[in-house]
Amino acid sequence: MLELKNITKTFGDVVANDNVSIKVEPGTIHAIVGENGAGKSTIMRIAYGFYGEDSGEIFFDEKPVKIDNPHDAIDLGIGMVHQHFMLVDTMTVAENIILGAETGSVVNLDLDKANEDISALSNELKLGINPKAYIEDLSVGQQQRVELLKALYRNAEFLILDEPTAVLTPQEVEDFFAILRRMKSQGKTIVIITHKLEEVLAISDEVTVMRDGKSVGFVETSKTSKEELAKMIVGREVLLRVEKTDAQPKEPVLAMYDYKIKGKHGLAIDNITFDVHAGEIVGIAGVEGNGQTELIEAIAGLIPIQDQSGKIHFEGDDISKLSARKRKEIGIGHIPEDRHKRGLLLNSDLSENSILGVHYRPPATSSLGILDSAGIKERVTEIINDFDVRPPKPELTAKSLSGGNQQKLIIGREFELNPKLLLVSQPTRGVDIGAIEFIHRKLIELRDSGTAVLLVSAELEEVTALADRLIVLREGEIVGEVDPQKATVEEIGLLMTGGD
Repeated sequence: MLELKNITKTFGDVVANDNVSIKVEPGTIHAIVGENGAGKSTIMRIAYGFYGEDSGEIFFDEKPVKIDNPHDAIDLGIGMVHQHFMLVDTMTVAENIILGAETGSVVNLDLDKANEDISALSNELKLGINPKAYIEDLSVGQQQRVELLKALYRNAEFLILDEPTAVLTPQEVEDFFAILRRMKSQGKTIVIITHKLEEVLAISDEVTVMRDGKSVGFVETSKTSKEELAKMIVGREVLLRVEKTDAQPKEPVLAMYDYKIKGKHGLAIDNITFDVHAGEIVGIAGVEGNGQTELIEAIAGLIPIQDQSGKIHFEGDDISKLSARKRKEIGIGHIPEDRHKRGLLLNSDLSENSILGVHYRPPATSSLGILDSAGIKERVTEIINDFDVRPPKPELTAKSLSGGNQQKLIIGREFELNPKLLLVSQPTRGVDIGAIEFIHRKLIELRDSGTAVLLVSAELEEVTALADRLIVLREGEIVGEVDPQKATVEEIGLLMTGGD
């Protein structure tokens, strides 16, 4: 269906794709796996016309084609769902789907017909999407389905999905895979770019492995294993489990009492009380949208004081009225769940991003308050080296990095502050297997050095592996605290969903 032959693509002196060849058979689900920065997304963006190849050939349906832009790809029947959704929050599902595909003038726009067609398409694949709903009112999982509908509405027969499950809960992933299987049974061809090996084994027929911009392997999924794929991806044996000793918790660092936080529709957090001690990782499990985001942002100082009530103590002192800056100064680090919205200035270089939050004090400034170029360079170089940010070029903009390398930059920046309390939201979202192993090890090291860690992750396997204690949130309330080493995934899942 698609053949990319000897494709090379460079950005300046960075070789993103180096003589890459990939074949995708019709009617299959083909996984492309590799570390962050391996060139997975770039090669598929070339197939979609986002980038032009420097050299090489593209064949679609066995015919040579030139894809200069996404319109060319759409005309061929190629659709792409990007890792970061491209939806307008204040518009309806139908308006988003027909955006760019309208026929005639605004006066002749037939929204009723569009609603009808989209509803039929949604019902056919059992997507459960209301075309008249507003994007801002949909869950992340539902927005993912809207992106699928957008591609299918344009008659895509070949779909490229970039990290499609990065923001989905385990239940949503199962539903999503059922949708992909139905699409495959209808004869559609799907490419899934991912780093989650369990999902590769569960959903794909064939796998292409990329490393350092090259395609280094091709296997049939039924003839490989998680361990073999991990070794091909990283080029060495990879530890696929978290190794840690028992926690040695000390005094409480964070304590919240009878805490409430206002949300868009009522209380996001309703009357919760818990604490986190030095030298332990407390995990928060829950279906996304049950108050985890608001809780972490309130502790970090990002939610207005008037939208909160109750007590929040840090090392015994009430900090409820402190600004976000003051909280960082007293030792609270924050790795946000949305790296683009909360973590980075995408158009600024890595050096500038490395000093966010400390830009007004040493080592970023001199004693006179003037930016210290040498100090900034030393800091960013240390972060790049210690956290393996690729490519290791401080002058690059943050938006030029892959999602996983953006994440490593943020994690490195917060770790370098030696926080007393680290708030961690989705630490490995969109991060490859080698970097996941690295980040997990760093979090355990931080815990063992005496830092208190509050961890939120949509990956149940991750939060149970890392946490010493696990709090389960549902509809903004704590519905249970369990020992993650003893409780089963099923037990935790029932607490998360309120099932019997």
